[in-house]
Amino acid sequence: MDPLSAAMKTAASGLEVQSTRLRVVSENMANAQATATEPGGDPYQRKTVSFVSELDALTGASMVRVESVGRDTAAFTVEYDPSHSAADENGMVKLPNVNILIEMADMREANRSYEANLQTIKQSRKLISMTIDLLRVST
Repeated sequence: MDPLSAAMKTAASGLEVQSTRLRVVSENMANAQATATEPGGDPYQRKTVSFVSELDALTGASMVRVESVGRDTAAFTVEYDPSHSAADENGMVKLPNVNILIEMADMREANRSYEANLQTIKQSRKLISMTIDLLRVST
């Protein structure tokens, strides 16, 4: 496989994993205030994404894929609010272990990576098109 096609394939795998990462970050942000449905229960637990790099045997291109979507084991935030429906017998409510600032930074990083991979695909297509045009002119 030619280097431009390999670059496009690598960038396409990057688009796929960053898309998954953006979805997970969006879920985390949407559930940042989601408490338990029963008193004393656990609230929403932040999700994390793990990537793994692998070599595509057919093309020789270095690829990336989502290895797993896991759960963050960080402690939940606890607040005193005896009037809350999810409060335990001591009036304490567990809140999700989601930090909006971290999620926003993660979203920004994933978005920039997505855009960089998209730009790589666009440039590779442009170079392939230019090569075809040069071959037409020279014949």
